[in-house]
Amino acid sequence: MAYLLMFVTLLHLITLAMLFIATMEKSWWVWDGMENSDLWYNCRFDNFTETWLCASSKETDWLQAVQVLMVLSVVFSSVSFLVFLGQLFTMSKGGLFYFTGLCQVFAGLTAFSAAVIYSLHNKEILQDSRELTSGHFGYCFILAWVCVPLLLCSGVIYIHLRKKD
Repeated sequence: MAYLLMFVTLLHLITLAMLFIATMEKSWWVWDGMENSDLWYNCRFDNFTETWLCASSKETDWLQAVQVLMVLSVVFSSVSFLVFLGQLFTMSKGGLFYFTGLCQVFAGLTAFSAAVIYSLHNKEILQDSRELTSGHFGYCFILAWVCVPLLLCSGVIYIHLRKKD
């Protein structure tokens, strides 16, 4: 049981870190490695100064939906971890971690919704950017998709996990 508790705690921390990186880093769409776009900025690498020059992304309804859903996913997962720690020390023996599990499942569903919206509406989201055929999805987009099953699985594990003394 102790190993399961350590495993689910480690899984939770890893998915929380991955969610935070996917939300904040600048690589949801990449063109030739010298230009990329994320949920907040469009960036271009300047060879002369060897720095990234970034401008705010044009706010479309679809982009705002993805931004809100990814931030909600981070919030749900963070609340879930804090509630889990609280329940771990205050809950009576034999109690179940329902609220923690439900928060993790909601985090997974919001990350799933954000990734689906970005997948289906990337043309509208990146409308003022370069030609989309010369670009591809970046690692942050892939991280968001990887988080979905991990969050859902950890949520189900939390729901079935009982506290033992």
